[in-house]
Amino acid sequence: MHPSLFQDQVFMQEALVEAGRAEALLEVPIGAIVVHGGEIVGRGHNLRETSQDPTTHAELIAIRQAAEKLGSWRLIDCTLYVTLEPCVMCMGGIILARIPYLVYGCRDPKAGAAGSLYNLTLDERFNHRVDIREGVLADQCSEQLSTFFKRLREQKKIAKEQN
Repeated sequence: MHPSLFQDQVFMQEALVEAGRAEALLEVPIGAIVVHGGEIVGRGHNLRETSQDPTTHAELIAIRQAAEKLGSWRLIDCTLYVTLEPCVMCMGGIILARIPYLVYGCRDPKAGAAGSLYNLTLDERFNHRVDIREGVLADQCSEQLSTFFKRLREQKKIAKEQN
């Protein structure tokens, strides 16, 4: 059974905490958590710049941690919370991990694969379906990203002016 909207909001706050950890590292602030039986079993935040690894998206880090903790790659009783709509790579990981529920904050019109550019959950050729709840704390998730990119643009402008 899928959690209530209130529970989704509580867990999305935890995903926002993870996004803050990414931002503190000057990474794009995206955070994710995996929940099993009301307990957080996986946490992740974007680490692409830090690791120089294009696969270290918040979702995949949280999925790996959850699989390790639960001792199974099949995360069949889990919910993934992420602050930004997953990309194609991350939706692939979600589908392959058999995660039944995805909750995300804001849409990603440039790379989203759960409703924006694509909706991989509707492709009947896959052997697994993912139920989606979108827009949970969307304003907070969107604001965190917008503020980060605004600050980044300002820093680049200042650096350009100094050269």
